[in-house]
Amino acid sequence: MGILSSFNIGVSGLHAAGSAMSVTGDNIANAGTFGFKGSRAEFQDLLSKSLKGIDGGDQIGSGTKLAHITPKFTQGNINRTESITDLAINGNGFFTLETPKGRGFTRDGSLHFDKVGQLINGDGYPVMGFQAGEDGKISQKMGKIKLGNTTIPAAPTKNITMSMNLDSRAEVQQFDITNPEKTSDFNTSIAVFDNVGTQRLITIYYNKAADGQWQYHGTIPGEDAQGGLPGTLVEMSTGTLQFDPNGKLQSETSSLNAFNFNKGAAPGQAIDLDFGKSITEGGTGDDATTQFGSKSSVARHTQDGASAATLSSLSFNDEGVLTAAYDNGTMRDVAQVSIAKFENNEGLFKMGKNLFKETRKSGQAAIGKPGRDGRGDVMAKSIELSNVDIADEFISLMNAQRNFQANTKTITTADQMLQEVLNIKR
Repeated sequence: MGILSSFNIGVSGLHAAGSAMSVTGDNIANAGTFGFKGSRAEFQDLLSKSLKGIDGGDQIGSGTKLAHITPKFTQGNINRTESITDLAINGNGFFTLETPKGRGFTRDGSLHFDKVGQLINGDGYPVMGFQAGEDGKISQKMGKIKLGNTTIPAAPTKNITMSMNLDSRAEVQQFDITNPEKTSDFNTSIAVFDNVGTQRLITIYYNKAADGQWQYHGTIPGEDAQGGLPGTLVEMSTGTLQFDPNGKLQSETSSLNAFNFNKGAAPGQAIDLDFGKSITEGGTGDDATTQFGSKSSVARHTQDGASAATLSSLSFNDEGVLTAAYDNGTMRDVAQVSIAKFENNEGLFKMGKNLFKETRKSGQAAIGKPGRDGRGDVMAKSIELSNVDIADEFISLMNAQRNFQANTKTITTADQMLQEVLNIKR
């Protein structure tokens, strides 16, 4: 009887409306969950009864059912924060975590370091990324992001780079180590580091040996030199600079380069003085030391040594690279956060705790670096909010409520009609 089937159709509508309420309620409950992706309920009609058989047409429906719950992977709003370990993905992709149930994937970038210096999420699951090599360059090696040793050893100075001009109008004279100020045309000092990280002061004297030719003399105080006498200078580096008629550096040669510092330093420390790429070395001389008719001066000089240091601060940049800053001014890249992408995000399985798990429907995770091959960029000191729109969810609530009420009317009306049938006999 058609009236009896109406009960089942009405009940299916009640179940569908109740399921829609559950999905909408879950969205609203997670409106404040970082990185949460809302879902929508999708329904299908049930198998219909055809009055004309396989010819189709004149079919009576059998109600509805919940067919799919599809997550909506739209971008959530990104808020700036003050935490250096808060990260957000702007675009496609997920952070990769190591969980007790295998790899998990999340959009929740509220991260922090634990007591052993490992980057973890709120549940203590390690964050995976690409490790930096000894040269500070990010490699393709995947692993847990960890700070490692928070102290770094001293780095002895190996190179000094000079950018300067020597006055071509200077007088030719012979350098005398016992009277360096009066037998040189120019001098400059630079702090360097020995092999144990002790800072030392080198003074370099320049004297014009001939037209277009200069000599340099790297000296240290006698009290810093092995076997040296206080109040004297010890020469430990010498060389010659040759300039062409246009004042450009033609060539440079070194005749002595062995710094013998005292107080535990290793003897014979070589410190190369680089005055720029000379013409002989294939350069143009334009970006090297010059000999022009202007006052001798140093534009800049740098050296590559450093004292031993401890970690002072950390920061992520907008490429997801973790950089450690040490109290001696050294900066080192530690690792780069990895980003996983899937062919079908909607096929991922929710594990709870803001985590997803790959499935056959989602395809395997393609893990790579942020901003490459369709992966989103990583934003530092930021957090992605839920993509749930409360206004839309409230409208969905009202629709679910109206659908539920309408289906109850189907059942109550069918009940009244059945009651009329039962009253025929009276």
